[in-house]
Amino acid sequence: MFVPISINDFLVSYKKTNPNENHQDFKQNLEQTVTAKKDGAECMQCGQPIWAIGTAIVGWNGCFTCITGESDSSEDYEIDRVCF
Repeated sequence: MFVPISINDFLVSYKKTNPNENHQDFKQNLEQTVTAKKDGAECMQCGQPIWAIGTAIVGWNGCFTCITGESDSSEDYEIDRVCF
């Protein structure tokens, strides 16, 4: 189970670790992936629900496991509006 985080709090953290990124573009992309997850978007590889944060970062619809290769998401963030 993910650690819920608001979009704004995640963006503050993301900006600190990715200072050279276009933060406005990333925010728009993240908002789109949150909407896609709410609409039932599935991982391109396995069909599980997407991980909104990971999908925004890597640029393709993926679940946590397919993006990271790990199964335990208990210490990783997901946007609070889409945590189930």
